[in-house]
Amino acid sequence: MSTNGGLDGLEGLVLEMIVNRIGPKSAAALACASTRLRSAASDDTVWSRFCADHFDLSEPVDPDGNHLASFKEAYTAWAESFKMYPLELVKRARSFWTAMRNWLAANFPEALNTLNRGASENQIKITERTLGISFPLPTRVLYRFCNGQLTDSETKWLTNYGIIGGYELYNHFVNVHLLPLKQVVMTTRHVSGDLDFMAKMNVVTVATSLNLRKLFFLDCNRGQLYVGTQNMATDGELMPCVPESLVKLGDGADMLQDGLMVWLEEHLRRLQSGVIGTRVLRKYPSISLFPEAPPLCSTAVTNGVKVRASAVFIPECSNPGAEGPDTDRYLFAYSIRISLLPQGCMLDGAYYSSCQLRSRHWIIRSKENIVDDVRGEAVIGNYPLLLPGMDEFVYESCTTIPAVPGSIEGSFTFVPGRLSKPEGREFEVRVALFMLEEPRYIF
Repeated sequence: MSTNGGLDGLEGLVLEMIVNRIGPKSAAALACASTRLRSAASDDTVWSRFCADHFDLSEPVDPDGNHLASFKEAYTAWAESFKMYPLELVKRARSFWTAMRNWLAANFPEALNTLNRGASENQIKITERTLGISFPLPTRVLYRFCNGQLTDSETKWLTNYGIIGGYELYNHFVNVHLLPLKQVVMTTRHVSGDLDFMAKMNVVTVATSLNLRKLFFLDCNRGQLYVGTQNMATDGELMPCVPESLVKLGDGADMLQDGLMVWLEEHLRRLQSGVIGTRVLRKYPSISLFPEAPPLCSTAVTNGVKVRASAVFIPECSNPGAEGPDTDRYLFAYSIRISLLPQGCMLDGAYYSSCQLRSRHWIIRSKENIVDDVRGEAVIGNYPLLLPGMDEFVYESCTTIPAVPGSIEGSFTFVPGRLSKPEGREFEVRVALFMLEEPRYIF
């Protein structure tokens, strides 16, 4: 008996299992063998599984989002469009952008509207020829699904809508966008004239704040993603944004991934898990890079006053390669959030409907050494009055330390009632220790 004859005689469920196992190419060939095998290999249930397994598709659509008549047609369209890439890489990039769009739709629709459609293979090739580089495969596939963000810097509100996000401290405002290919070319050319290292390294800018205070560079040879430091223009100093061990390119890589892909996936994980989130900044919503969840964010409650605190490393204002044991190499911004519990302020067995901050005390350490012990009135010139049900009072400040890791802890002095009309004795509110560390991932 021939092989085809043997397959023809199998039970329907067994035949379906075999078709599922042999994969789409063999299934297509099997369809030519007999009418019954053609029916089994053309079953759209089978092709829906192929689409799900290889391209993370749950409905029959082509790469442009157009609905098709069958999953088999959809598989054919995707296989043809992405035939130059490993299937696992295609599925991974699509899964990332699907999840990112879903998170933005639920939490930050304003930023969702800035995402461009995917770039064509020809657009990517033109960008590569223009800059004289070749993108790592993972970056190419990422751009096939989303060609960065709208970056019209003349539109004021748009500066807040970077999908990487940022922070503000005093007059330093940063919000990082993923650049579209056209802007990759323009920004790379613009900054390369001032940055000598770009002529020696095969790097391009792929993400920036629109004011160019913070720049991220992709090394197209090695695949690592870097961020510029304060010494970038003078010394060409860059810092890797993801652990070197996770950048895997070349034929021997067990899992193909470059720095940009690992970086974006880690950022999404932090968004999905609530480690970071959105807040209103300069009247518009924005992704804030200050951690909101433990262990990166500390929490303490004293007499009904709740204080949350966390810090973020500011690479563009840091000098990690500077020499000298007392040189302040690392700048950290820290965010303090203060609120009053619903039951109000509790002190000496009595409840008060309000309390007001009078002063602060900070102990700042670099490694185990105290480098600053600060006492002062108010916080950034404010004496916040806390009432039950009010939003957190939030403020940011910064500090520099010569070496990492470091830490900050301290306290605030409050009075029940108001400073102008105290209703009880002063009391100390604890600020639990929070860390100042050079992160494994820099955003």
